[in-house]
Amino acid sequence: MTPDEDASFREFARAKTVQLRRTAYLLCGDWHLAEDLVQTTLIKLYRVWSKAHRGGPVDNYSRRILVRCWFDEQRKPWRRKEKRDGQVPEVVDARVDPAAAGLSDHLVKALAELTPRQRATVVLRYCNDLPVAEVAAVLGCSEGTVKSQTARGLDALRAVVTGLDVQASATERSR
Repeated sequence: MTPDEDASFREFARAKTVQLRRTAYLLCGDWHLAEDLVQTTLIKLYRVWSKAHRGGPVDNYSRRILVRCWFDEQRKPWRRKEKRDGQVPEVVDARVDPAAAGLSDHLVKALAELTPRQRATVVLRYCNDLPVAEVAAVLGCSEGTVKSQTARGLDALRAVVTGLDVQASATERSR
């Protein structure tokens, strides 16, 4: 890689890391895993940077790598066996605080209830504000699949949000 290509990659990484972290967090619901996913994404992108950036903007390509890394992470058998019932002791940092990133706890909890494909389409479509064609390109599927997965995901989100509202009102009544 030439020094100019290296500099352009560094500039891309500086400009897009926060956006990629936010997307990764919305996909997985865990800031630590989100950072790992972004790091893996940037490593994979760096390996092909000399070819990738010649073709124009690499935003969709980086999102595609990120989503595929997340899908791969979901398939790992040790991830299913891992029990996460405790909290990592640390000071809350504005970089890893969902509220500081403009994310509500309700949104993160609701997204966690979706299937991985539905979550990916909803996050890319509405949280990243991508058109259907770009989401299809990122996920490597047809536009019809994106539309159907998004519709199912939104229906599931509505059901989850309705359930959260019912639980919140029941909690308030019991006080």
